[in-house]
Amino acid sequence: MARPLFFTLHALALLGLYAAGLDSLLTWLLFLALLGTFALGLADLAQTEHSLRHNFPLFARARWVAEHLRPFVRQYLLESDVDGAPINRMFRSIVYQRAKGDLDTVPFGTRVDTYREGYEWIGHSIAALNLADLDRDPRVRIGGPDCARPYDASILNISAMSFGALSANAVRALNKGAMLGGFYQNTGEGGLSDYHRAYGGDLTWQIGTGYFGCRNPDGSFSPERFADTAALDAVRMIEVKLSQGAKPGHGGILPASKNDEVIARIRGVEPHTEVVSPSAHTAFDSPRGLLEFIARLRTLAGGKPVGFKLCVGRQSEFIAICKAMVETGIKPDFITVDGGEGGTGAAPLEYSNSVGMPLRDGLAFVVDCLIGFGLRDDIRVIASGKLITAFHVAKALALGADLCNSARGMMLALGCVQSLVCNTNRCPTGVTTQDPRLTRGLDVEDKGERVARYQHETVHALLDIVSSAGLRAPGELNRSHIYRRIDAERVARYDVLYPYPGVGDFLRHPASGPYAPFIEEASSDCFLPRSYVFAGEA
Repeated sequence: MARPLFFTLHALALLGLYAAGLDSLLTWLLFLALLGTFALGLADLAQTEHSLRHNFPLFARARWVAEHLRPFVRQYLLESDVDGAPINRMFRSIVYQRAKGDLDTVPFGTRVDTYREGYEWIGHSIAALNLADLDRDPRVRIGGPDCARPYDASILNISAMSFGALSANAVRALNKGAMLGGFYQNTGEGGLSDYHRAYGGDLTWQIGTGYFGCRNPDGSFSPERFADTAALDAVRMIEVKLSQGAKPGHGGILPASKNDEVIARIRGVEPHTEVVSPSAHTAFDSPRGLLEFIARLRTLAGGKPVGFKLCVGRQSEFIAICKAMVETGIKPDFITVDGGEGGTGAAPLEYSNSVGMPLRDGLAFVVDCLIGFGLRDDIRVIASGKLITAFHVAKALALGADLCNSARGMMLALGCVQSLVCNTNRCPTGVTTQDPRLTRGLDVEDKGERVARYQHETVHALLDIVSSAGLRAPGELNRSHIYRRIDAERVARYDVLYPYPGVGDFLRHPASGPYAPFIEEASSDCFLPRSYVFAGEA
């Protein structure tokens, strides 16, 4: 029915215009437009790739237009303040307001349903403190007993984002923000670019499985190249990336078409060639090997703090690392825990939705293990994964983190509008694209100031919450301060939902408690559980 209708309507319209006389510019334009849609319909009819276009010439294209416009229509016309994913409008708005220095208060009470399952809040104190009495720039010293050059980090920093995933202007603006605000910028695994050094902001240099910026021609780790870059004054810490929340255990391929001369130079690869980031590291293959690699990096870096980042997968594997720490005496200076809700420019749907432990559970688990093995005092814990507001940071600190990283919060401060086209090279705000026509719209000077302002105002809001809880510093937050609604009638504190183990409890044999099965199957000699490794031996 659609095909006859299409041809009939076009034939009648064209004949009508011709009969009326093509004696004006308007009629000529209309006539040519109809000829164009007619030709488009014929092309739809002739092709065989898409059945909808063949059966419904031209009309089927309206569906594609609607699909394309759907996210924008929903975001700007239909969303409420608490709707929108992955970041709802309420949280996006607070970032924009703080980044711009606008009024960030809300009128007429909360828009959140406080009786819904999962609602969380912090318990304030009748003995609240004066905000002015708190240290307005709280710092956390990172550096264990083997670290010769510890680093005093801010409580909130820029999470790992590589040049290539972000535009050059976005990376430069983030670095300016880090410089202005006195916090660090994580380079991401794509190598340390000139853009990361543009304004002299502090850097955490991330080393991924591709060893970009410190690799030999065959893709193996190069200690010489690492030492040269690690010696830079701007590099304050080194982070070995084991996995990330958005796509844990997933490698990557940089197509030859994207590997231009600039990216190739930064990553230390041949330009215009396909570059593979393996799923796992080649410099080590066991928990002991990981720790030995960390110790080696610390020496090569002149004693700067070295740690690792992971999204928790099998619990026994992290416990295996803890066992290796106890047995070897080698400890990282910090551990970054990324949640399964973490973001990235491009990840398979299944990985984003269904691989990796969410931050709240993963963070509590990592902290519990460090306490249980008697390792907590020497290792700082960094939380990352969809941390946008001061309350998000407060919850992470209460669970046991020492400080936090934010990626999407910082992107929103840059001007990101959550158009959800990060993986297409068509980011309209110039944040996640390499298209010069789009990136030139991102003003580095202005956006750098916005990043610094967002970070400062969020830390200020955190301190306000801390003082309301009767505490003198963010580090005094613990699990007893946060409440979670279980259902309409029941509420539980975090310390009930995530009870602390005793210091050194996991060193006692036989192991007991909920972590006992994971402790039993963990070995410092291998990441995989004992049942996998020794299944054939008996």
